[in-house]
Amino acid sequence: MTETLYATRALLSVLCDLAADADPRPIDVSLAATPARNLLPTDDDAGVALTSIPDDTRVLSDFYFPDAGDSINRVFGMDITTPSGKTDARFLSHPKGDPSVSTTDDLHARILVGVPPWNPDDVRAYDRNGRRLSLTIVSAETEEDSVLD
Repeated sequence: MTETLYATRALLSVLCDLAADADPRPIDVSLAATPARNLLPTDDDAGVALTSIPDDTRVLSDFYFPDAGDSINRVFGMDITTPSGKTDARFLSHPKGDPSVSTTDDLHARILVGVPPWNPDDVRAYDRNGRRLSLTIVSAETEEDSVLD
């Protein structure tokens, strides 16, 4: 049975926009999840309805700006601007178009990979071993008070 990763369409759209803006440079973005019960349904009918997934399901919904604290991270050689324990997955862009996880990627337990033409429906999900996961897009959004606040 393939594991399923859930993400809001709004998050995937923003990540694809960031990747398109950075192209031809790749981006690496830390992602955070919100329990489904804390999300708001949207009218977007291009994803599964929020009511169709259990309340305790963690849905990728937020991100940490990839360049925030970049100079600090370079000094210390690690990401110290993302709160510990708050990263549920990573989004990686592959501008050359290969949607597979590579040995040069910054691996995480869960990885989303986007490729040109930067469409949310073309984002793929993997585990840290490069095994493909099912990615379900959820028609939902975070409340004003996000998990990142």
